Amino acid sequence: MQGSGPAVCLGRDIDTDLIIAGRYLRTKNRSVWAEHVFEDLDPALAARIRGSVIVAGRNMGCGSSREQAVVALREAGVVAVVAESFARIFFRNAVNVGLPVIEASVTCTDGARVAFDLDGGWIEVDGERYPARPLSEKMVAILRAGGLVPYWRSWR
Repeated sequence: MQGSGPAVCLGRDIDTDLIIAGRYLRTKNRSVWAEHVFEDLDPALAARIRGSVIVAGRNMGCGSSREQAVVALREAGVVAVVAESFARIFFRNAVNVGLPVIEASVTCTDGARVAFDLDGGWIEVDGERYPARPLSEKMVAILRAGGLVPYWRSWR
């Protein structure tokens, strides 16, 4: 599974409350979540992340275990999330909803061209290749299917 997009670089310890604030979770309307993603971090960020790859530091997705944070990123058009490390529940929620997550330590500048290959176990930032922590075959299959529910439906 491959993908690419311009980098949107974030710091470390990006918690789920920064991804989507709790005040927007009173609705189940996912387009509202996408519209307000990262609003408390940078109000202009939601408008520029469609088609991008989020690149973060350590502990991406820490905080509450809300699946809505990952759904908000996917609905906002994020192609993948790269980080040095992920909070485990965020990582699994991302796989479950079909949002590629890549553990790698990379150097990032906003707008850099990011490409990745989950099968090959690498990520490139402006042509510089970095190794990525491999995902299991099952996780890649779930991501290819678009998430856990479509994966299980394909078994019918």
